[in-house]
Amino acid sequence: IMANLSQPPEFILVGFSSFGELQVFLYGPFLVLHLLALIGNAIIIVMVIADAHLHTPMYFFLGNFSLLEILVTMTTVPRMLADLLVPLKVISFTGCMVQFYFYFSLGSTSFLILADMALDRFVAICHPLRYGTLMSWAMCVRLAGAAWAAPFLAMVPTVLSRAHLSYCHGNIINHFFCDNTPLLKLSCSDTRLLEFWDFVMALAFVLSSFLVTLISYGYIVTTVLQMPSASGRQKAFSTCGSHLTLVFIGYSSTIFLYVRPGKAHSVEVNKIVALVTSVLTPFLNPFILTFRNESVKTVLHRQMQRLKGLHRA
Repeated sequence: IMANLSQPPEFILVGFSSFGELQVFLYGPFLVLHLLALIGNAIIIVMVIADAHLHTPMYFFLGNFSLLEILVTMTTVPRMLADLLVPLKVISFTGCMVQFYFYFSLGSTSFLILADMALDRFVAICHPLRYGTLMSWAMCVRLAGAAWAAPFLAMVPTVLSRAHLSYCHGNIINHFFCDNTPLLKLSCSDTRLLEFWDFVMALAFVLSSFLVTLISYGYIVTTVLQMPSASGRQKAFSTCGSHLTLVFIGYSSTIFLYVRPGKAHSVEVNKIVALVTSVLTPFLNPFILTFRNESVKTVLHRQMQRLKGLHRA
């Protein structure tokens, strides 16, 4: 139908149409996971803002990360949930480009924030005496500001290039959101340069932040193993445990999906992995951050006791 148009006025998302009428039954579990993810991450943000004990660089970055988790899921999940209930899943061309822009900008920012968290742990453990000066509030704001600004600026030419492609292979996107690979498959333009640019972007934001994190933890492990007391070693590793878990979950799925020249995996596999990163990991992250972090658990316990006291009063 759309073969003669270089830019279709709208795209049709396939979503989970392969499930047929059964896709309606996905709505309940996905909605519950999405709401719990929003509530869990919102609780962490409120705790970081409200409790003076968490006014440190580590929790400043943690608050940023939880905010990003909320925003990333909001770009894809509400739309996906609505589409589970309708037979024809239509998104406007502009809506598709806007979703593409925010999904990849916010996703890239979250990796840079993970790298900021790794740097913070590196300075705290390897240079404790200089921690106050090296990780000043001005430095934290600069690091977080750069993590937010760089992807949003770099994604402008990326999304503009998608907007100016010729889409002559129809307008059906085999995904539940406007992902990169299905969009490029609809184009009859030469996309080799765009795919190379995507790879460069992935190197710049995902692999570079992963490298910063790996190097930081290399120094951290070396420093911790040289500590004389076992309790000191355990304390140092416990502050890093939750962060390392987030790093593993976040990077493994994203590197699998996006960091490779050429598009090797099947769309169905990509869809499942993207679903895990959009729905499951934002739900799991608050639990990882609270259960593996003694300070957050202490603050949570204190707030619960305060609420109980107010309730009795």
